[in-house]
Amino acid sequence: MAQPLHLTITIDVVASEADLTPAEATTWQAARAATDHAYAPYSHFHVGTALLLDDGTIFRGTNQENAAFPSGLCAERTALFGLAASQPERRILGMAVAARPAQGEFVPVTSCGACRQVMAEYEHRQKQPIPLLLQGPNGSIYRFHSLSDLLPFGFSSDDLPAVK
Repeated sequence: MAQPLHLTITIDVVASEADLTPAEATTWQAARAATDHAYAPYSHFHVGTALLLDDGTIFRGTNQENAAFPSGLCAERTALFGLAASQPERRILGMAVAARPAQGEFVPVTSCGACRQVMAEYEHRQKQPIPLLLQGPNGSIYRFHSLSDLLPFGFSSDDLPAVK
């Protein structure tokens, strides 16, 4: 007989940007500003990501589309892969993702499945939760305490057989 498994994920609903910590506000503003640099000539949907690093700097990523679908890449993976390639020693203390139509206001959005898996991998690699900020409805902001909250049954290196 099947038994239900109940999952609980706690997300803080922050009323507005004014209620973020200074570090969160900087990361949030950087993600929103990054949308100005998205390359989205096909979808006209601009996504920006900001990573707050352990040295206090911000590393950004944007969605990059390509006429040869699906050769483009989401903002989250652009930021994470770029950081790993250029500054592999850095640890991520926080992350924010913002999205908007090319000619419009910011909208609630969440990361795609592929990005969730990559985000979970980076959190697993650094063995420390990475808080995440996403746009919520009516100007609110969702604060996730860990990227793994987006992918509760994620796949990691722990799931692979040991290599001798």
